[in-house]
Amino acid sequence: MLLLLLVAVVSLLPMLALFFWMRSGAEKDGIEKTLYDKAFCYGLLCIFPVILVSGTSHVLIRLTGTQTTNPLLYQMLYKFIVLALAEEVVKYAMFRRLLKKTGHSCTHLSAATLMTSVGIGFSILESIIYAIGADVPTMLIRGFSFPHAGYGFLVGYYYGKGIKTGRPSLVWVGFLLAWFMHGLYDFSLSEELLAINDNLVIIPFLLVAIEIALVVVLIRFIRRERKKKLSE
Repeated sequence: MLLLLLVAVVSLLPMLALFFWMRSGAEKDGIEKTLYDKAFCYGLLCIFPVILVSGTSHVLIRLTGTQTTNPLLYQMLYKFIVLALAEEVVKYAMFRRLLKKTGHSCTHLSAATLMTSVGIGFSILESIIYAIGADVPTMLIRGFSFPHAGYGFLVGYYYGKGIKTGRPSLVWVGFLLAWFMHGLYDFSLSEELLAINDNLVIIPFLLVAIEIALVVVLIRFIRRERKKKLSE
């Protein structure tokens, strides 16, 4: 029990380290530190509407009867809609609510970092919930793959780019990419999909690698944008 508790704490450290690193550079970013705190808290609060949206969509999908007639299709619908879509919609809605409530005028940088902070807040609480009954490898993989941070970066980056270039349609690019990756990751772990071909087990590992790469891109993006601000 003590080992699981220690592993659970360790698994949270990478996401918390990323959040506090972004927050420490708030002045360089031209963003108030309280905005990062609020974004993180909004992420924590996502859990409640996610439960509502997921529960509603779950009932609707069960009504299709695919859970007995086509288990593979049912798993795909469940993973992509009940889990991935519900979470991505709620996180994005919370991000927009944050901007509206605070009156913050997004820049490319602040959109990326604040949306990532929402994702980290949600991921922290979700990881704590998942830690109940989870095994050590699962907790460590979740912690060091930065799942919701990567998804948040995708949404925030394209949201900010849409504002910067005057192309609001780019918001959908980021959202759809995050949803697809999120849904595919969840779906790739289902027994029904792996039963088709054992080699498909490589999919979740590739997605974890991409999620880690996204965090690396996020860090490089932040550093580049901060240098630009200092040189102005």
